Amino acid sequence: MSGVAPWLGIQETLVPGAGAPERLAFAREAGFDGLELRDAGPGRAHELRVVLDGPDAGPGAMGAGGVFATVCPELEGWLGDFDPARRRRALDALRAQLDGIAALGGRGVVTPAAWGMFTRRLPPFGEPPRTPAEDREVLLAALAALGAHAEAAGAVLLFEPLNRYEDHMVNTVAQAAELVRAAGSAGLRVLADTYHMNVEEDDPCAALQVAADVLGAVHLSDSNRHQPGAGHVDFAAVLQTLAGVGFTGTLSVECRLRGEPAGAVRDCGRHLRGLVETAWDA
Repeated sequence: MSGVAPWLGIQETLVPGAGAPERLAFAREAGFDGLELRDAGPGRAHELRVVLDGPDAGPGAMGAGGVFATVCPELEGWLGDFDPARRRRALDALRAQLDGIAALGGRGVVTPAAWGMFTRRLPPFGEPPRTPAEDREVLLAALAALGAHAEAAGAVLLFEPLNRYEDHMVNTVAQAAELVRAAGSAGLRVLADTYHMNVEEDDPCAALQVAADVLGAVHLSDSNRHQPGAGHVDFAAVLQTLAGVGFTGTLSVECRLRGEPAGAVRDCGRHLRGLVETAWDA
């Protein structure tokens, strides 16, 4: 199944280096197209612009700005936060990140509904302060607002389902896809994470196929949360499935590293690059 292979990146905090220029150079040498940022806000603009304007950035897979395709930021609050003030701060921060990644020539900003805010699956158990219907109302309103902003900025918001131990609202790719479709904005897409899918999905490849029309990105992490190849996720099957549905989004490694970090990044890059080339050239 021939076609243009997707952009393949790795989260910047996993890569050795004193800053974005050194980390980018290392990542590209290891076989990645670029870095998934942890912050694309105004405070980092100078450092990241220096990288894009430098002679070593290269065209990458997405043009001159393609070395930074996505950003997965740490925020004060979540778009599905119980606290309205924290929710407003999260929405404002996500708007700034969307503007930032668009200015860098990238594609999108990653966010879940919430992380670590509440779970029914761990003590003290109990029930959250909102009903499922109220959760849905809050999420749809936030997604619609952010989708509109993303469209205007020229980027997309990548909505990520998390496993049941990290969030109570959106756990499966199908749940995220239904909300994205209901919000009805071209500025919204789903991000599927192979680690969370390993916990929640009966058939990860089937889940990707069902959500293909709204799938914008995939986080690659093995069953034990370490780098691809360290656990039992069938990444060859995942990538072949994505190639089969005509996936044109982004792939990025988000995980913990097992082993010596530099060697682990190099091994991971070689491993994934080979699987991507096989899947998209088959």
